[in-house]
Amino acid sequence: MDSAPELVPDLLEKVTNLAKRRGFFFQTAEIYGGFRSTYDYGPLGANMLRQVRSAWWKSMVQGRSDVVAIDAAILGPPAVWAASGHLETFTDPLVDCLKCKERWREDKIDGVCPNCGSTQFTEPRAFNLMFKTQAGPVEGEGATAYLRPETAQGMFTNFNNVLATTRKKPPFGIAQIGKSFRNEITPQNSIFRTREFEQMEMEFFVPPADADQWYQYWITTRHQWYLDLGVPGELLRLHAHAKEDLSHYSKGTTDIEFFFPWGWDELEGVANRGDYDLTQHSKHSGARLEYFDPTTNERYTPYVIEPAVGVTRALMIFLLAAYHEDEVEGEVRTVLRLDWRLAPYQVAVLPLSKKPELETVSREVLAKLQRDFMCDYDVTQSIGRRYRRQDEIGTPYCVTVDFDSLEDRCVTVRDRDTTAQTRVPIDELVRHLHERTFLAV
Repeated sequence: MDSAPELVPDLLEKVTNLAKRRGFFFQTAEIYGGFRSTYDYGPLGANMLRQVRSAWWKSMVQGRSDVVAIDAAILGPPAVWAASGHLETFTDPLVDCLKCKERWREDKIDGVCPNCGSTQFTEPRAFNLMFKTQAGPVEGEGATAYLRPETAQGMFTNFNNVLATTRKKPPFGIAQIGKSFRNEITPQNSIFRTREFEQMEMEFFVPPADADQWYQYWITTRHQWYLDLGVPGELLRLHAHAKEDLSHYSKGTTDIEFFFPWGWDELEGVANRGDYDLTQHSKHSGARLEYFDPTTNERYTPYVIEPAVGVTRALMIFLLAAYHEDEVEGEVRTVLRLDWRLAPYQVAVLPLSKKPELETVSREVLAKLQRDFMCDYDVTQSIGRRYRRQDEIGTPYCVTVDFDSLEDRCVTVRDRDTTAQTRVPIDELVRHLHERTFLAV
């Protein structure tokens, strides 16, 4: 039986309260009572989302020669979703509680209404999760369009375009970061499951005979990505789907699971989709979505290995894994031990006082740092309170400018995790922090 370490009590509540209080995310349209299952990301959340995307992009695109990127449209015609199977099979079982009339996803409630406790429900019926809309001024079947429920299909429909413009050959990947929309019946657990979300997804096209080895490669590679970014190994596990639980297109799917406050749940999926997608779009569109190998003089439909994760779900697990409470100088301290590559701010510049001469030097220091790091600048309250505030939002390094700085042109660099302080010349500060962050990787 898999086990995981005991987490901080009430961890989800503590992290969501911190997120609201410090500006990671808020309920959408909160002044109007909110809008269920949608969230707006504040100054810290917007910064951290950008860092998560950047870390993924560097790993999956920038650091590789066998992956290119596209940015496909959100809106698409029904023909795409008919070919992919979404119009027919992208459904969840919907039931209504006969007592309180609330609607639920049948496979998530264990036969008991979460609202009133009743066990009496309607018969389950298929509920399509796609958002349907109209394109253009005239309503009617010819104007029907759908918001994409996943980013994958744009990578399949552009397969020939990418081949022609990049001259790539299998094995190679097409990556994308973008918004997707699913009309979830029961959104839940803060930003874990929402109706509007952003995906980081890659379709890796391989010769059919090589699919199994690439499937295992991407499971290992994606699991290691979370470890490299500071998620403890005991909070992660791999769960291979049983054959009877596979999606209709899948020849194999493995979830990277995280130990959430409610237990093990999916973080990222890695699937061997076979040749289903390219074959379906070839059949429905009439286009030949194949690869011709000039070396062997053979033509074949590549298999696809797909790693896919939600940006906000990744952000959520990084926050949960980083949340700690410890004691510093006799006081309980809340600290987010985020990897510096994920932190909303990597460095905070803190003048010891608001006196103009310190502000002048502090602004000079800030300008030097901003070329290389995302920085905060904070002059309010005591230096101790400012340290605690930066600890709580995960800032790895604080740079304090004091009155001695006016004489010796040095500043004090404080480490978030150890609270150790080091005196560093201003002219060597950028190099010093680069060395510290490099060593932290």
